[in-house]
Amino acid sequence: MKNFLAIDTSSNYLTVAAVKDGEEFSVFLPDCTMKHSVSFMGAVDEVLKKAGLTLPECDFFAAVVGAGSFTGIRIGISAVKGFCLACGKPALPVTSFETIAYNAVGGKKLCLVDALHDSYYACGYEGERVSLAPCYLAEEEVLALSAKGYALCAASPLPIGEKTKVQIVDPVKGLFGAVRSLSEKGAFGELNALYVRKSSAELNREKGE
Repeated sequence: MKNFLAIDTSSNYLTVAAVKDGEEFSVFLPDCTMKHSVSFMGAVDEVLKKAGLTLPECDFFAAVVGAGSFTGIRIGISAVKGFCLACGKPALPVTSFETIAYNAVGGKKLCLVDALHDSYYACGYEGERVSLAPCYLAEEEVLALSAKGYALCAASPLPIGEKTKVQIVDPVKGLFGAVRSLSEKGAFGELNALYVRKSSAELNREKGE
């Protein structure tokens, strides 16, 4: 088992996970809205101390690249790129959808991330195979896919959960599971943000133009 450090700053929560000699260590902060930049390095230091692990001892570093918070994604990617450069180690990009899909129960599932205003970032899976590419859906579109047999899954409670069943996956276990599965497949590469739709700032700028 390879040693690694993995970061998820894509949502309101913050997850930092590490593995050393097959043993798992983590820090999970459930409410980091607009605070990832403040809490991030302290959480990394805490996990490394728990694991008795140093950055150079990691075989690779992983970051969740989206979909999710535009600012949070940039923070995580920038930090992990820095770790990789400083230590000369490879990067493993992980999507927020993979942290859900690789740990949710069932074959055909729709992994959801809250995009606010009754809209969702979504990606469909059958097992670990993508059956619906990442997309931006309105609530009624999600409900329609649910009616067609997709089990709805997420890493945190969603507003749509008041209208239909949504399976909630533990985000810490989800990150560990996705990183392990993807690293075993050799899915290392560039850390490029997965922006399913344009940011509010970009949309507003286009409206102004």
